[in-house]
Amino acid sequence: MDLTMSTPATADLRSVTDAVGGWQRDDGPLQLHPGDIGWYGRLGPAATAAALRVWRVGGRVVAVGLLDGDDLLRTAVDPHLGTDADLARRMAEDVDDPARGVLPSGEAVVEARGGPLLLAALKERGWVDDEPWTPLHRDLRDPVPGVDLRLEVVGPDTADDWVEVHLSAFHGDVVTDDDRRLVRDRFDTLTAGPFAADVTAVTGRDAAGAAVACAAVWTAGAGRPGLLEPMGVHDAHRGHGYGRSVCLAAAAVLRDAGASSALVCAETANTGAVATYEAAGFVAAEPVRDVRRAG
Repeated sequence: MDLTMSTPATADLRSVTDAVGGWQRDDGPLQLHPGDIGWYGRLGPAATAAALRVWRVGGRVVAVGLLDGDDLLRTAVDPHLGTDADLARRMAEDVDDPARGVLPSGEAVVEARGGPLLLAALKERGWVDDEPWTPLHRDLRDPVPGVDLRLEVVGPDTADDWVEVHLSAFHGDVVTDDDRRLVRDRFDTLTAGPFAADVTAVTGRDAAGAAVACAAVWTAGAGRPGLLEPMGVHDAHRGHGYGRSVCLAAAAVLRDAGASSALVCAETANTGAVATYEAAGFVAAEPVRDVRRAG
């Protein structure tokens, strides 16, 4: 196999992401999605390109890895090659050897739900099972039920409310003005960058008009699964079913965009998140495990 591995140029971001989009299947594993790359894109095109590793055969993209942090590699593999033993072996060599420039030495995690042989090859090299994650899937062939929540598609004039909900949901009670500026700057970078056409950010408002929930949804092209990432409820408005409502509203946005289904993955230990998605009609699959190399 004439396999090469490289870091793409920023000019190649669109073609690499389009390749990953073409690998999304309703009946396949929830592997790295274009939306995962797009969400990383809030750090800017140069940082996103630097975080990608692309495996090619004869110039054709056959696998992609996203370094989502220094020690986590999330991967997608062409479904036609997911059981190719040679590809799995070669990728494992690249991933496991710090000199190859994929992962540093020491503790690291690899997500490879679309590459079972890659997981097996890493285990042969001493990697072990990590924490379980639960993939969830919602079919979008039928209309999505309406919700008692006003949905607002976020634009430049309303992004601050989305940012405020996101910060409350993911960063807790102590939020500084610097935090707000940073997240808003990243949101603006995302919505002005090469992935802007793939994402719709939404804010859910209650009957009084307060911003209570937020989400972003990502398309992979008509007839393919879309991704819900992220989703959160403002800490002051939890316990009212807004998580379920914003998930349903986000799924409806994906359906209107032509997505065949909506996907999300949650830590299995986060039973509240799994229950919220299930309440919105997402069906949980069997938990899957990443693999970990001890330090």
